[in-house]
Amino acid sequence: MLGLCTSPSANAQKSQRSKTSKSTVVQGICGNVVVKRGNYMPSPDSPRPNPGGVPAEREVLIFPLLNLGQVDAGDNGFVNSVREAKPVKTVKTDKNGKFCVSLPAGRYTVLVREPKGLYANLFDSQSNINPVTVSKNRLSQHRLEITHGAVF
Repeated sequence: MLGLCTSPSANAQKSQRSKTSKSTVVQGICGNVVVKRGNYMPSPDSPRPNPGGVPAEREVLIFPLLNLGQVDAGDNGFVNSVREAKPVKTVKTDKNGKFCVSLPAGRYTVLVREPKGLYANLFDSQSNINPVTVSKNRLSQHRLEITHGAVF
């Protein structure tokens, strides 16, 4: 069962969204995607942009857990290509940047499709890319921040 999926028609998409709301997903990943742009450097003279980011409509790709050794990494968090792995699910966020997808228990990598390519800016201590663990009968909450256009 997919979360918020892309479909050929707007009516079908609305229907799919209503059938797969967070309340119907009992095991998987639910989260939101936000974009941060601009100067986030501390300064008493200039205000920072929206500190929480702006919700974003994006395609979210869920892969089996990926390590940096399995991808051709680009600059600024971009992944140029993934070797020998395909997404297990692909969903589209709603206008508020929210998504929810059913998945079997396991470990996954969550990437966001940007115009320049796939993007992830988080890694764990074993160089796993944007890892999320799904446990049996649990929803894992995950926030994806697109920060390639921001300065910190």
